[in-house]
Amino acid sequence: MIKLGMKQRLICTKSVDFGLYLAEKQDSEERVLLPKKQVPEGMKTGDEIEVFIYKDSKDRIIATTNEPKIALGELAVLEVIEVGKIGAFLDWGLEKDLLLPFKEQTKRVRQGEKYLVSLYIDKSNRLCATMKIYDFLRNDSPYNKDDQVQGIVYEISEEFGTFVAVEELYSGLIPKKEGNTGLQVGDIAEFRVTNVKEDGKLDLSIRKKAYLQMSEDAKTVMNAIEEYAGVLPFNDKAAPEIIQRELGLSKNAFKRAVGKLLKEGKIDISDKTIMKK
Repeated sequence: MIKLGMKQRLICTKSVDFGLYLAEKQDSEERVLLPKKQVPEGMKTGDEIEVFIYKDSKDRIIATTNEPKIALGELAVLEVIEVGKIGAFLDWGLEKDLLLPFKEQTKRVRQGEKYLVSLYIDKSNRLCATMKIYDFLRNDSPYNKDDQVQGIVYEISEEFGTFVAVEELYSGLIPKKEGNTGLQVGDIAEFRVTNVKEDGKLDLSIRKKAYLQMSEDAKTVMNAIEEYAGVLPFNDKAAPEIIQRELGLSKNAFKRAVGKLLKEGKIDISDKTIMKK
């Protein structure tokens, strides 16, 4: 069986002016054309060749010796070449660009940007890309708690948090409780593993351990105080939503940072404000 979206070793069963017909066996009725411009020099009937199977611009199954950047079920970061009426078109190394339908986008993509996608076959038997890759990621990562890893954001959920493909391969999540990370779909960043779940999925954070993060958070608080002309219009008793909105910090992180600044004698706290000394 000739498999769409996959590499296969096929046999040349017939030579024609416009290329070679390939099949799994010499007497097989199911065959696919390898266009003349793709035929290696000296290849003849009976020879084997490895090709990738896809569909051309006229929706015909065709073989190519070009190397695709992604195959069926795989993951790859691909660049948006164009955004059209039915979706975006991605560069995947072949003559016909790969369609990323609007319904398969976790956010509206932009020309020139790169996104992590997988390759699938749609209901019309066409090869398409999807950014909904949760089910394509693996849960058998080699990482442990507090390991530093790199990943790419592929979806942001108001309910669950920020979904990350660690090393473009393993399933990771920055839980919603981490607050606003400032990350966008397509961003690549460094993360800390905060938990390895029983099912193998990874909980992540863009923040360092508390004692390492505190100094950076203290700088964030001082910068905010200075932006408010030396008086922050709320203190560490403020609602978590206000702290998150204004500083991008959790309430606990904010309190630790304020405590550090207070101990260092850099601020004073009143009933309603924090003031720079």
